[in-house]
Amino acid sequence: MVYNGLKITVLTLVSLLFSQFSIAQSNYYKFSAGLGVGPNFSYTDVYQGSWGHTFYGTFDYHFTPFVTLGLEAQYGLVQGGDIKTDRYNRQFVNEYSAISANFKLMLGEIVNYDRNEFLYSMRGFYAGFGVGVINNNIKQIVRYRPSDSNDPGYGPFPGKDNSLNIWVPINLGINFYIKDSYDYARYVININAQTNITLGEGLDGYNDSPFKFQNDSPDIYNTYSVGIKYFFGNIKVYRKTL
Repeated sequence: MVYNGLKITVLTLVSLLFSQFSIAQSNYYKFSAGLGVGPNFSYTDVYQGSWGHTFYGTFDYHFTPFVTLGLEAQYGLVQGGDIKTDRYNRQFVNEYSAISANFKLMLGEIVNYDRNEFLYSMRGFYAGFGVGVINNNIKQIVRYRPSDSNDPGYGPFPGKDNSLNIWVPINLGINFYIKDSYDYARYVININAQTNITLGEGLDGYNDSPFKFQNDSPDIYNTYSVGIKYFFGNIKVYRKTL
């Protein structure tokens, strides 16, 4: 009787363990693709930045639901300065394109969110960084100071209208998951803030001497975007609920 009771107890415990283990697993898709859009703001060698716009597309491989490596392509308009109000009358418009490889790590990978409603809602919060190339295509630029300035005709301001620079995007954002009829995460609404550091002097088209102009920091533009992603591909098992 004692043996039978012990046997039943052990079997019950084993069943509970397997039950808990199975509950704590979920399926997820290995790939995702997305599109998004948003404004950007420039911080370059001209005195004052300005607002532009950015469109992007992404393709990611998911090592887990919360660890990704992928590609991002961007196209947009970065601009800054003002021929009337800039201290040197400088102004530029850059119709750029760019591509980078990106790594992202989400909060859900490093915290136990199963029994915490707040952490569960924040499991898609992430940080990431990448490296790539930006193609600068300056469409409008002031190379000579206008006749009504305090130094008319000064110039040309040195720089190139077309150039390639190393591009380093740094991301901070959050994913909100939408499940399909099989209870798999199939869609994501994404909100992202991205600082884009360019290593070179091509973003604003100006490459002036640092002895006369403030030209001692990299050209940067920040983007603030909203996007949607779609999950697809082979299905894998993850150790947590999704």
